[in-house]
Amino acid sequence: MNMHSLISAPLDPRVLLVGEPPTDFGPLGTDAFQERRHFKIETVHCPVKRSSANSLLSKRYGWRGYGAVNLPTLGTDSHVSLAATQDGETIGTMTVGFDGPGQMNSYLAFAPEIRRLRQTSRRLCEFTKLAIDPLTGSKRVLAGLFHVAYIVAYRLRGVDTLVMEVNPRHVRYYQRMLGAVVVGSERPNAKVGAPAVLLSLELSYVRDQIERLSGRPELASTERSLYPLAFTPEDEEGIVSRLKDLAALSSPDHPFTFRLPFGQGVHAS
Repeated sequence: MNMHSLISAPLDPRVLLVGEPPTDFGPLGTDAFQERRHFKIETVHCPVKRSSANSLLSKRYGWRGYGAVNLPTLGTDSHVSLAATQDGETIGTMTVGFDGPGQMNSYLAFAPEIRRLRQTSRRLCEFTKLAIDPLTGSKRVLAGLFHVAYIVAYRLRGVDTLVMEVNPRHVRYYQRMLGAVVVGSERPNAKVGAPAVLLSLELSYVRDQIERLSGRPELASTERSLYPLAFTPEDEEGIVSRLKDLAALSSPDHPFTFRLPFGQGVHAS
């Protein structure tokens, strides 16, 4: 099924993506069968979805010894929370937080760095509250969540700079997988009771990497980044078009949601 037929087909508007991860990258867990099962990416649009995502966050952050973490309250335009689900269970979640009067989470520990970025007239957002189930998640799921978050921030909201608070142990991973750079040195994050480093990433760089590498999963073993697992630029244009149509019809009770047409290894249902 091509992209245009996916867009025009009757869809559950809450579903962003229905995908089947390829088996050649290996699961994060030990059961290879899990990699062949379909997953979905959707907005966290109701209390049930929020509770499921919060349960995953609690498990993953608690396992690391961090403090309690919950998704933002539903019904605000300062955040967009995403969830990857499999058989009704949340296997991954990520939230896009937009800069504004309410302040981003990263401002608490990195106020001087955030102020300096603002002084350069950059439009900021943060990707936060990331959790992936190690038994059923995969690089494809992480790449899907990241690409959807990028589309919402860069293509729809005009953000140009991403910031992320990460544990010092994970800095090299995000440098390698995304191309992020350190802009704030290690310091305590009182909210989760753990040390944090502030990373930054120009979303124009993400755009360039997507244009160069996306839709080529065979490169993932040598490229060592998430970008070969991203959606193709052609598919992204279809996604943006559908998002704009649905956003125009959104309301506080029916937030904008969409389903991604996706080529490699993905099957519509």
